[in-house]
Amino acid sequence: MPENEKMDDYTPDIITLEDEEGNEFSFEVIDAADYNDTRYLAVVPYKDAAAEQLEEDANLILMRVGEENGEEYLDVVEDDNEVYEVGAMFAQRLSELYDIDPEDLK
Repeated sequence: MPENEKMDDYTPDIITLEDEEGNEFSFEVIDAADYNDTRYLAVVPYKDAAAEQLEEDANLILMRVGEENGEEYLDVVEDDNEVYEVGAMFAQRLSELYDIDPEDLK
């Protein structure tokens, strides 16, 4: 299959989260992986308009998947050591998937 046909078939994995005040935010899941027996997601803010998405420098946000009372929830990773370790793991994975220089992700 030609490369441009692959891109046309791409459907982003979008999640919508609500904060404590009821505001909704959409994110595109770039990657998901387990690290030290915990599930993590690497996401970027999602914009409906492709032009808007391309104009913005996307900041990668790391989220930890937790479970409480049998229901999953997401927490933004804020601990510096955890951000560094999980971020390094995603940098390596993304550099392999998308031909990105890991130095560009720092």
